[in-house]
Parts: sequence; structure tokens; C-alpha cells
Amino acid sequence: MKNVSLSNFALALFVALALGWLFYIGRPILLPIVAALISVYIMLSVSNALHRQPLLSKVPLRLLRLTLLTAFAAVIIVLAIVTAATIREIISVAPTYEANIDTMVENVAVRYELDHQELWDELYAVTIGAFDLRQLFLTILGSFRNVGVTVFLIVVYATFLMSERASFEKKLSAVFPTPEQASKVMDILGEINARISDYLVMKTMINVLLGVISYVILYAHGTDFALFWAIMIALLNYIPYVGSYIAVFFPVVLSLAQFASLPMTISLLLFLTLAQITISYGVEPRLIGKQVNLSPLVVLIALSVWTTLWGFSGAILAVPMTSVLAIIFYSFESTRFIAVLLANQFEEDASSVMS
Repeated sequence: MKNVSLSNFALALFVALALGWLFYIGRPILLPIVAALISVYIMLSVSNALHRQPLLSKVPLRLLRLTLLTAFAAVIIVLAIVTAATIREIISVAPTYEANIDTMVENVAVRYELDHQELWDELYAVTIGAFDLRQLFLTILGSFRNVGVTVFLIVVYATFLMSERASFEKKLSAVFPTPEQASKVMDILGEINARISDYLVMKTMINVLLGVISYVILYAHGTDFALFWAIMIALLNYIPYVGSYIAVFFPVVLSLAQFASLPMTISLLLFLTLAQITISYGVEPRLIGKQVNLSPLVVLIALSVWTTLWGFSGAILAVPMTSVLAIIFYSFESTRFIAVLLANQFEEDASSVMS
């Protein structure tokens, strides 16, 4: 870190700009491949963990992986069907929701004698009056159809990646002229595999737990589409810091439209927020700890950058993708200082940047 030269800094800047341009231009191709790779990381880690269990130790590892791959494809298909069906149902009940909101707002205006004031009419026109819930979810449904192609590609790529994994090491050894170079690349890939797969498996387990808790809360409050919103909360919890809170916003707002009752909505908001805080600050730090070793500021910047490059999918992949880049940067002397800057904790010799 003390001997970072101007040429190294210029190289790092060039690499960052080149990677950013490549990721942005190549989004339609790279996004499903990266998502498939991450899915394979999770499935391989889970299959290895299951194979170590006494009851499953005699089951062939390939059979376990095939079962997980089949389950992965089935879950993706079911999620797609549930999401599309739920959005259509929300569109069908949107007029009722909007009527409930109008009635509630009108009652507030009458109670506080605001209904005949010009300022109130203007404020209503530019806020609630301008909001078209049905059109919003029609737009989301249209976007979701485009996502279907990407999801299909992810499943296909994951299938082929799983099938060709066994021969990958031999192919990689044949690519490089010396065994030392091949060994170094395999070490980098091994570090990425260990760190990212552990993070993703634990994060997925935490998200499932959060989704179950959220479903219980939503169901207990009688919220429409409780299963759908619980799935969205679990999925968006992959986005660091803000994702799950964004997911909570939608069912809370729609509960206000459904019940037209402020106390019920406040109760739902409090319980969902309590679940978020408990998971985010109680459970998650204990289970995940410092596996990715990225500073909070770097995570926020990465979230902004990857969202700009790849949209919603980039926000979900921000942490694992940045962690992969940090491991790669640390593996080369000329870019090691970048890994130091990205790390949350490090020693003077930077020997523990990625630990």
C-alpha cells in the first residue's frame, strides 16, 4: 500500500473503466451467465454439505447435484408463475384499492374541513389523483415478461455448467503454458468458490427465514397476497441495507389501500420492520460475520455502480460480484492496493485483506 506507484494507479483506473464498459455493454450476455455461476456455487455448496450428512453420505454426489438442479429449475418456474399470477390479481383489484384510498382521503378531508380548500384539491391532484396503481402493475407485468427470457437462460446455463464442472480443471490446466500459472488461477477460483459460496448459502438461509417470518406477519394481519410479498421480501434482502425495506414498503402501502385503516397499516409496518431489524442486526452478523470483508461504504458504492450497470439484478449481485473482484485484485501485486481499499479490515502488510 505504501509503494503504490502512479502507473499502478493508472492501471487500476483503466481496469475499472474497462470492466465497467464491458459489464454495461455485455449485460444481455453476461448477466444470465453470472447469475447461473452464482446459482451453481450455491447448489454445489449445498450438495457437498448434504453429502457429509450420515443419512445422505451413501447417495452418489452426482445424484444429489442433479436433484438440486431439478429443484432449482422447479423453484424458478414456480416463482415465475406465482409472480405473474399475483401481479394479474393485483391489477384486477386495483380499482377497489384506489376507491378505498379515495374514501379514506375524503373522510380525512371532511373531518378536518379541508374538502373545500383549493390547496387541498391541488395537492390531491398531484399526489393520489395522479397515481394509477393498475397502470403501475401493468408496467411491472410487461417488464416481467422480458425477465422470463433471462430466467430461462439462467436455468439452461446452470444446467450446462453443472454438467461440465468435472472437466473444467483439466481444460484450465491445458490453457496455461506452465503448471504454476494454472495452479495460481485454480487457487484464485478456489478462494472465490469458498468465500462466495459460503456467503450465498448463509444469505439464502437467512432470506428464507426472513420470508417465513414475514409471511406469518402478513397472514396474521390478513394482508392480500401474503405469500407473494413474503417472497419479494426474502428476494430483495439480497440487496444490502435497503433491499428488504423497499420490499416492506409495497405491502404496507397496499395494506392501507386494502383495509383503509391507518392503525392496521401501522401495526403491519411495525411488525415487519421489527423482523427486518432482528434479522439484519441480530441473526445475520452472527451467521455471515465478515466473510466478504467489504467496508460498508464500499458496499453502498458497489450497490450504486452495479445497479447502474445491471439494474435490479445488479443490485442483488452487488456484494458477490464486488467480492469476486476484490479477490482477483488481491491476487496480483499491481492491483493488490485496490483490494486493501475495498476491505473492511486489513493489516499493514495487507496479508489479511481477504481473510
